[in-house]
Amino acid sequence: MENSEIRSLSASEIQERIVAEKENLTKLQFAHNISPIENPNRIRESKRLIARLKTILTAK
Repeated sequence: MENSEIRSLSASEIQERIVAEKENLTKLQFAHNISPIENPNRIRESKRLIARLKTILTAK
């Protein structure tokens, strides 16, 4: 998801997206702890997306 797409969302939509991404991150980390996932960079990407969402939410 690009920054321009995030900026076009409303504040409530961003908050919903943050909750969904946090759940996704938790699942990824849990799966990775049990057995290594194919692409561990997905964890990093998910963390960065959450940070981007929080930053734009704070700016609004």
